[in-house]
Amino acid sequence: MESIFHEKQEGSLCAQHCLNNLLQGEYFSPVELSSIAHQLDEEERMRMAEGGVTSEDYRTFLQPSGNMDDSGFFSIQVISNALKVWGLELILFNSPEYQRLRIDPINERSFICNYKEHWFTVRKLGKQWFNLNSLLTGPELISDTYLALFLAQLQQEGYSIFVVKGDLPDCEADQLLQMIRVQQMHRPKLIGEELAQLKEQRVQKTDLERVVEANDGSGMLDEDEEDLQRALALSRQEIDLEDEEADLRRAIQLSMQGTSRNICQDTPQTSGTHLTSEELRKRREAYFEKQQQQQQQDPPGHPCEKPNTSSGALDSDLGDAMSEEDMLQAAVTMSLETVRSNFKTEGKK
Repeated sequence: MESIFHEKQEGSLCAQHCLNNLLQGEYFSPVELSSIAHQLDEEERMRMAEGGVTSEDYRTFLQPSGNMDDSGFFSIQVISNALKVWGLELILFNSPEYQRLRIDPINERSFICNYKEHWFTVRKLGKQWFNLNSLLTGPELISDTYLALFLAQLQQEGYSIFVVKGDLPDCEADQLLQMIRVQQMHRPKLIGEELAQLKEQRVQKTDLERVVEANDGSGMLDEDEEDLQRALALSRQEIDLEDEEADLRRAIQLSMQGTSRNICQDTPQTSGTHLTSEELRKRREAYFEKQQQQQQQDPPGHPCEKPNTSSGALDSDLGDAMSEEDMLQAAVTMSLETVRSNFKTEGKK
């Protein structure tokens, strides 16, 4: 497809595009076609002058040219004379005379089609047919079986179709497509359709950008929501930690109560009352104060009286109880510190 020459529509220069697409090259320019049109106008003026310059036909002919206009339109006479330079001739395809010949369109080499001042070429390159309409974004592949139907459809729409007779100049696309066949997955669009599609794509792009911006805002909300969920998870961990600490403290208290119960089995207690750690501490302080008072009352050089068995047992048991209490408290404290450290590490992650 890349090797096929295809001029796209510019202004009203469809006649120029039609000729160049037919010949597969930049063979004609607007200036050259204008020159042909002026030459035709002059020849017609000279023939009209033969009937007298005062005749009505001559005065009518002096009106603007019928072979071209300021927009770039050129008549069939201009196209026909331009092709004569290359030895090519135009024959009306949908004329009764040509239809009687019953020539299969597939056996021709090219066609020129016209409808309401628009010209375009249908040409065979290699072994395949292509619609080289300048209003298309590129060449359109036409199958051999569809060619006759395509031309019949153009006739039904009011097109005038001309068969190009003669040897067309050699071109690279024709030589290349003699060796290979091309396939076309997507039909080329009309230039107007392409512009409309591009406009629609721009609108869709704008809408997409708005959606993306909206999604960015949602993303921020999602991030905030994630932070909130993370904070709630950490809060739940803190609650679990506090619950664990409470459980440990209750276990310590129960253990201390069990120890105190064992220690104070022989001491008078009110029924149903258990000594706490604070009560044990106060009793220990009172015991040591009593010991110090006895030492102050004893004369120097006399050994202190050995405390009775119940007092000594109480002191020993209290000491052992306090040692076990201190050890248990230290172990619990270390356990809590480890839990807090692990919790802080997880929070930073």
